[in-house]
Amino acid sequence: MTYVIAAPCVDHNDQSCVDVCPVDCITAEPGADRKFYIDADACIECGQCARVCPNEAILVDRELPAEWAIYTAIDAAWYRDPDVARRQVDALHPA
Repeated sequence: MTYVIAAPCVDHNDQSCVDVCPVDCITAEPGADRKFYIDADACIECGQCARVCPNEAILVDRELPAEWAIYTAIDAAWYRDPDVARRQVDALHPA
């Protein structure tokens, strides 16, 4: 099970999820990222982030609607190459 931050987070970067994460596995670069990203390798799957997200943007990967499934790969990509993830978000959500 992996938590994923999906489309409702884009351009709505409420930091509630960051504040409650006990292992600091949610991040974004201010001014560069349009959403937050979860590090699946560091996440302990406690679900605290999902409970406090006012946008209901954080879901377990297997519960993602089909149109949001790509966000699993986008979150993972950010930890390898943030620019790749940013380009993917921009392609899905043109400014």
